[in-house]
Amino acid sequence: MRFTIERSDLLKATGIANSVADRQNAKIILGFVLIESRDDRVTFRAANSTIEVIATCDAVVETPGAATVNAATLNEIARKLPSGCTVNISLEALEPQDQITVEAANAVFRLGTLAWEDFPVMPEHEFSCRFALPVSEFDRLINMTRFAICEDETRRYLNGTYLHIYPENEPDALRAVTTDGHRLALAWTDLPEGAEGMPGVILPKRTVLELGKIISADDEVVNLSVSPNLVRFEMGRLVLTSGVIDARYPDYTRVIPPDNTIRLDVDRAGFIHAVDRVSTVSLEQDSQAVAVSLERDRIKLNLNARESGTADEVLAAAYDGDDMVIGFNCSYLMDLAQSLRRDRVIFMLASPTQPAIARDGDDEKALFVVMPMRV
Repeated sequence: MRFTIERSDLLKATGIANSVADRQNAKIILGFVLIESRDDRVTFRAANSTIEVIATCDAVVETPGAATVNAATLNEIARKLPSGCTVNISLEALEPQDQITVEAANAVFRLGTLAWEDFPVMPEHEFSCRFALPVSEFDRLINMTRFAICEDETRRYLNGTYLHIYPENEPDALRAVTTDGHRLALAWTDLPEGAEGMPGVILPKRTVLELGKIISADDEVVNLSVSPNLVRFEMGRLVLTSGVIDARYPDYTRVIPPDNTIRLDVDRAGFIHAVDRVSTVSLEQDSQAVAVSLERDRIKLNLNARESGTADEVLAAAYDGDDMVIGFNCSYLMDLAQSLRRDRVIFMLASPTQPAIARDGDDEKALFVVMPMRV
């Protein structure tokens, strides 16, 4: 195996591979990347117990072949090489172990390798459903909802994003939903052509995080292939295949309050900064409650951390209800507001003890539910 590749392409491909490679696994080879070169292109394949990713790059291939090399080491080499340089990579047959040689600028690296035949490659799979989705819509579904994925591993069925068609009998939307029992995030898009009959799948959190990293505005569409136990995402020259969580997602629609009619409209950026500032006095921001006092044309945020201090801040807002004080988890408000994309946050409320609905400005295809806290 011998080929030449641009440093920028090598850095991007090895960065993706290194993010997926599993250096903690007992199978040492899962910490490696499988490199395959042929027909003026090179693929970089990495895997862990849940995900396989393949990144394809253009290259000048002198000798086709395959080899493995430590994913983290190759990525670190690519990161430290000079910008704009070309990189020559070759496999040398040596005793007792073959070596990968990486040459660029005035540097030469010789790295150990493992038998490429031992690298675990996902077998070909029959998918029951295939469809395409604009990258912008896929990005909305994934990145606007991932903050509410449950971290409690004893509730495995909530440890991911539920991707499904809705409603089941006559679907007209593709939905993504997450919840940890204290908050819920839901976003949807018009049902893509070909998605009819798609089985609902729970994408593991790690898959969702990796997808969030690799979504690129350079790609126009994401091609999805779905089966009950495997999902494949193809974006340009990148393919990510993931297993799913084998569990039944609960009926999340029951926690969406139907009768919230009191409206609060606040500037999103100002709200983020105000919550961030008042949280400064808390030593336990993950569990600290912030009291939100609602008045006709303003809101007042108050955080009382008894052992470390108190903080107050007033924000202009449009509010159409009676004066009210409602408490929320400080971190939950930050996570919610930072996941939104419009200039305004709209809260729909019922009472200080009832769940609140939040919306991303005038986006009618996303909603969020946050449980109140006692203050």
